[in-house]
Formats: sequence, structure tokens, C-alpha cells
Amino acid sequence: MTEWVSISTGAKPVPRPVATPLVWAAASGGAVLLVALLNALVGQNRPSLALAALSLLAALLGLRARFTAAPGTAVLCWFFLNGFAIPPAGTVTWAGERDTFWLTCLFTAVLLGTALARLHYARAAYRRVTTGIDAVSSTRPTRRI
Repeated sequence: MTEWVSISTGAKPVPRPVATPLVWAAASGGAVLLVALLNALVGQNRPSLALAALSLLAALLGLRARFTAAPGTAVLCWFFLNGFAIPPAGTVTWAGERDTFWLTCLFTAVLLGTALARLHYARAAYRRVTTGIDAVSSTRPTRRI
């Protein structure tokens, strides 16, 4: 007869964040692909759609990144948004209010993704610790006087 047993009986460690250069490489590659796909499907005159898509990408990258990777991730996404999602393609320009808003949106998305991941991991770790404490306290024999 086969008996199924759990191999991992110990506490699970909190996942370590991905190295910052790897997050930045993923941001560059993902932003290039995303902007190219959006340009092919809807054209270049839709920067709000590109901003929303890149913000979602930034938030997803933030789920596995360190907080220190947030500024670089936001700037890389902004670079591809500014350089290739609006005409003239290939030219990076600075329009004060617009680009400040875009950078703020992208930076906020990365920070929100990272903060949500940290809260999720902290909550899961807390549950594991409190469940372990409850299990230990319930197995102790009680004294009767």
C-alpha cells in the first residue's frame, strides 16, 4: 500500500526578492515588447493605453523586486513609453507635467506591487508562526492540581 506523506514539514521561508539588475532587464525587455505590440495593434497615438499597460507591467515586476529597484524600473518603463509609444518614435523628449505624471504613475505602480508582495509574505509568515505556536501549545500536557 502507498502512504502519502508531506515532504516539507518545516516552515516555508519568505521568498527572496529578485536581484535588481534582473528586474531592470525584465523591465527593459517587457517594455520593448509591450510598446511594440501596442504600436502594432492600436498605433502610436494612444499614450494613455500604453501608460496603463506599462503601469501593470511595473506593478507585476514590483511583486518580486526590492524597493530599491523601483526608481530604475519606473524610469526604464517611462523611457520606452516616451521614446516609442508617442510620435516621433525614437526621440525622447521632456514635457514637464505630462512626463512627471507618467513617472509618478509608473513609480507608484512599482511601489504598490512591491508593498503588496511584502504584506502578503508577512501575513503568510505570521500565519505559519501562529499556527505553529497553537500546535505546540495544544500538544503540551496540562497539570491538574
